[in-house]
Amino acid sequence: MTFPFHGGKPATFIDELPQSVDLAIIGGGVLGISTALYTARAGLSVVVLEKGRVAAEQSGRNWGWIRVQGRDEAEIPIALESQGLWQTLNAEAQGRLGVQQVGVTYLGKTPKDMAGFEQWAQMARPYGVAPELLHRTRLAEVLSHANGPWIGGLHTATDMKAEPWVAVPELARMAQASGARIAEDCAVRGLYLEAGRVAGVVTEAGRVKADRVVLAGGSWSSLFLRRHGVSIPQLSVRSTVMATQPLPEVLGTAAVDDKLAMRPRADGGYTLAPAAFGELFTGPDLLRNLHRYLPLALSGEFDVYPRGLAPKGYPDAWSTARKWADDARSPFENLRILDPTPSARKIAEIKRRFTDAYPQIGEVKTRAAWAGMIDVLPDVVPVVDHVAQLPGLIVATGMCGHGFGIGPAFGRILADMAQDNAPGHDLDRFAMKRFTDGTRLRPGPNL
Repeated sequence: MTFPFHGGKPATFIDELPQSVDLAIIGGGVLGISTALYTARAGLSVVVLEKGRVAAEQSGRNWGWIRVQGRDEAEIPIALESQGLWQTLNAEAQGRLGVQQVGVTYLGKTPKDMAGFEQWAQMARPYGVAPELLHRTRLAEVLSHANGPWIGGLHTATDMKAEPWVAVPELARMAQASGARIAEDCAVRGLYLEAGRVAGVVTEAGRVKADRVVLAGGSWSSLFLRRHGVSIPQLSVRSTVMATQPLPEVLGTAAVDDKLAMRPRADGGYTLAPAAFGELFTGPDLLRNLHRYLPLALSGEFDVYPRGLAPKGYPDAWSTARKWADDARSPFENLRILDPTPSARKIAEIKRRFTDAYPQIGEVKTRAAWAGMIDVLPDVVPVVDHVAQLPGLIVATGMCGHGFGIGPAFGRILADMAQDNAPGHDLDRFAMKRFTDGTRLRPGPNL
């Protein structure tokens, strides 16, 4: 097995472009696909426009956790809804989404870690979440008596997992079956405006009229918005992940400390990643927004390391165009899939850490390794909002690596927003204006 988007993959979703739709969606990740699914089921016409492949970027490259544990308080009700939607959709798909309740365990090394776990648990319990604070004996049971420096942990048994690069394309097929159209290899170059209002999109294959447009472009969202005069302080960080070859069954839960994240997979292997570790490339957006991220960097809560210049073609590369004409090739066509190289040093490190925790498994062999660019914002929570400067446009971005698990619920929310229906949750925390109205940014939890 190799990561399915290395070296290219033939287009699977090749629906013909409509002349007009009720809703056009930019981006074929979990947010865009989920939005299309619920929009189509509401009886509206909808098209997803994906420059590369469905789930080829962060929506297919994440850890596969579907968790409530550790989320920002404003996200908890949405994450709970999402878990219910995942279960319902998995049942509809006869299990093909691979959703499984395995629980999520956070591992603590210090009394400070345990105090943070307890604080989060107290905040979450009124929402109906039932996290369990674990001490050594109970932790040993949950982890199958792993070796490690942990004095305790936090465990939410109802949290789940799925395989991202399997689940999201399956959701896309469900969306198609519900009436949505999906077009891969179809980059959106810009918005089509009439009388100052969004009236559709201009793609590389022509114009599509639309009453509303949802931008769910992940790491590319800020570049697209900037072309239309809208600025958000979004950056992207590189995160490395690997899948092991099949190993003895030693761990039945997803678990993470400050250095290692691990979860079992259905094929008998484990997905491993360096926890809270990101690599930040230098480009114009980084320099422009550095002052917004300094408080987060100085807090010491996030393990982010500066690297060299952003590679050619990346959204924040110095050579990437910030302006282009509708009839000109765009940056989205120049780099169809953002496919960063994983860190070989981190792969070796997490294999060693996993072996240290479970020496009985013997040698850990790599089945596949990959990296993804995680779209982040300075307070580590997303933007999900109407764009005031561009009536008719809704943006959902900056999921900060948390988008896979919460994707179906935010998709349902976006579908309702596109119909001017109530979203069903308080979205004030995710408003765009927080970056311009003087609001003091309050970082989400680093749990």
